[in-house]
Amino acid sequence: MAINKRLGRRDFLRLAAMTAVGAVAASCAQPTPQVVEKPVTVVVEKPVEKVVKETVVVEKPVEKVVKETVIVEKEVVPPSQLREAPMLAELVAAGKLPPVQERLPLKPKVSNEMPPSQLAFQVGRYGGTIRTLTSSANWDTDIFVMCNEPLINTPGILGEEITGNICDSFEVNAAQTEFTFHLREGLKWSDGEPVTTEDVMFAYEDVMMNTELTARPPTWLRSGNKGTGTPYKVTAKDDYTFTVTFDQPYGGFLLVVAISGWRSYVELLKPAHYLKKFHTKYASKAEIDAAIKEANVEGWPQLFALKDVTNWEMTYPPALGFPSLYPWILKETSQQGQIYERNPYYFKVDTAGNQLPYVDYLDSAYVADTEVIQMKILAGETDFSRSHPKFVKLPLYKENEAKGGYKTAMLQFHATSIDLFLNLTHPDPVWREVVRNPDFRRALNFALDRDEIIDAVLYGYASLPDFNPPEYNVDKANKLLDSIGMDKRSADGYRLGPDGQVFEIPFETGVQRVDMVPTLELVVQFWEKVGIRTTMKTIDGSLWTQRSAANELKATIYWLEALWYQGGLGINLWAPLWDQWWNSGGAEGEEPPQDVKDVLAVRASINTLPPSEGIKAYAKMKAMVADQLYFYVPVEKVLQPLIFNARLGNVSESPDAIAIGVNFSAEQFYYKS
Repeated sequence: MAINKRLGRRDFLRLAAMTAVGAVAASCAQPTPQVVEKPVTVVVEKPVEKVVKETVVVEKPVEKVVKETVIVEKEVVPPSQLREAPMLAELVAAGKLPPVQERLPLKPKVSNEMPPSQLAFQVGRYGGTIRTLTSSANWDTDIFVMCNEPLINTPGILGEEITGNICDSFEVNAAQTEFTFHLREGLKWSDGEPVTTEDVMFAYEDVMMNTELTARPPTWLRSGNKGTGTPYKVTAKDDYTFTVTFDQPYGGFLLVVAISGWRSYVELLKPAHYLKKFHTKYASKAEIDAAIKEANVEGWPQLFALKDVTNWEMTYPPALGFPSLYPWILKETSQQGQIYERNPYYFKVDTAGNQLPYVDYLDSAYVADTEVIQMKILAGETDFSRSHPKFVKLPLYKENEAKGGYKTAMLQFHATSIDLFLNLTHPDPVWREVVRNPDFRRALNFALDRDEIIDAVLYGYASLPDFNPPEYNVDKANKLLDSIGMDKRSADGYRLGPDGQVFEIPFETGVQRVDMVPTLELVVQFWEKVGIRTTMKTIDGSLWTQRSAANELKATIYWLEALWYQGGLGINLWAPLWDQWWNSGGAEGEEPPQDVKDVLAVRASINTLPPSEGIKAYAKMKAMVADQLYFYVPVEKVLQPLIFNARLGNVSESPDAIAIGVNFSAEQFYYKS
């Protein structure tokens, strides 16, 4: 990856931060007596020589797809080879839990498919607790990603291949309109109840198609990935086979299900045996009324929403006792944090047949003060932290590694880090007139000194962007601003708007990332240098969310998902009303101009096309943004610090690894001794 390089203090800090960040250890730790390593039975199907009408993917990634030829590899672990954690073996011996062979599906997921560039997998050992830190009550980003499980998977979150996960196999018809999924036979919820297509049809018929619970199916479950598209249809063939159908080709649907939007299984699969108790179709009025009273909610839709715990709510108190398919499940919650324990019915094993996860518990500690979190990181009081490490602390992290018993790795950030958004649909008419002028936006882009941001804020761990033309030219910025009628200035030197008043850009940020404030401080200087009054204010994160949703922010800073299949466009921040119009099929919001409709159509196509074409659509979308400058991406290809216990194994230290992708393989983390 090309990184912007320059001399001086930044190089010193970078070298200090990278010292001792080495390769992944080559040797495997000795397993406990309960971990028995045996050969894996591997069955490889011969290539199909004739033209096939369907793409078939089973369990292990398709190594090659060339129209007429499909090569598929399967891995199978015999039931006699299955092993379990000592804490579960004790429960089995006490008669409190069925044997591991009865808890796992007939074909457990063999979780060794991470690409070598992302993880050098080693068979691990059982035991221990991973401690995390969070500054948000009842929410831990690291644990959210560690536990999230989609129906199907893309190893390393690269989007290059699709494999089975909760579903062990799937097929796609030649028209790319029909997607058939096969649940793992014998798969069980965390409470031991079987997972079948009854759970799929409940999620479809009784939740998604029930207008009391779901006003309309989301865009990603509509043809064309558009708000105006026809909703999907679901049918079940048997207890383990179901089909999702669209009336138009949707070649990227598999990738949407696997990862886009950090998708989980929760919209297509729900624990019907548990949720039927809170659904008027299945429970009596007396039962529903009693549950409403106990939950202290207004009606049964609110009751159901409370009881139907989504993946985004897995760290909330209602998740206690809610059946799930995650590697760890919520056990305790308090004002101090949460404790999660291993799911005894988790469906994955390693190559030696050991049921995952290796680690027994996750301990998420709530610490409101972010500076106290930094002190705890330096003291080694966390075992894994991706969300909280700061660039400015890099030298300190390296200096305290040995004392704190941790390592610092610099890995790929999955987002664009620090992006600037001017709200083009804010109701202020003068504001609209100015910011909707592409030449005004181009002028501000010329005024951004991106090299200074890379130097001063990111210590060189970033590159110039593709999303925006990166040229820094104050003269061009001033000439453009003069040419659009903003050549008159106040006594203080600020440019006047069309109403004759000083035109101001008031940034508000919730400080969701620590590099937002120093970036905005520089942006204020850059834009005031060309006569645009610019201010910044930090507000509470929840207030920021409310103001953003209400279309009240004129300008803010946030980030975009930079992985191509996420199709990051951020229109909910630079044009909330146009975003509402698009997602509602024109029922809400405000109709956008044609150029915005065009870029939204290209974004939608990213996930409706086959991946090879979707990548091209993403490049086209970036070019359209670069031309019109709907928002500003100061830098791309940012690296981020990841801090983890030095004894923790199967944590990638490769600079090619995606940091958040490391979270996704957390069930494979283990303590080396």
